[in-house]
Amino acid sequence: MTYNVIQRTSQPHENDSKEEVGTMNPETKLWKLLKKNTPEIKWSRIESWAVPGIPDLLGYHDSCGFFTVELKVTTTKKVRFSPHQILFHSTHTKRNFILVQQTEKASSRSIKLYGSTSILGLLTDVRETPCLALDDWSHIQRLMLNAPLA
Repeated sequence: MTYNVIQRTSQPHENDSKEEVGTMNPETKLWKLLKKNTPEIKWSRIESWAVPGIPDLLGYHDSCGFFTVELKVTTTKKVRFSPHQILFHSTHTKRNFILVQQTEKASSRSIKLYGSTSILGLLTDVRETPCLALDDWSHIQRLMLNAPLA
């Protein structure tokens, strides 16, 4: 298996133009927001074309080791996943998370953290699927660092 792992910073690069930063795709913006608000976690962004379904991020902390996070942004009540992503999250349920930014209106946004076992609920209705944390970055970071290994 070949993985192309790219370590990125939460700040735009000095050579990035303001227009490029302003036109980032929504998941890139969510990635930068997560990295900025979880300073205790070492993050690597995974760009994998060889293994479909692998989550977007690999997180690490000395106290807990590695874990993964799938980033999703939705403007509807449902979250879209590929069949490979569904399979991954259904079969890897420990120390794997899904971070969803839901934007129903231009003025209202919420950030929700889910465990992998919530994937089937997210396919039908984000609003009806219980989240682990809502709009609280310090709680999101604590949950990621303290999730049980088994």
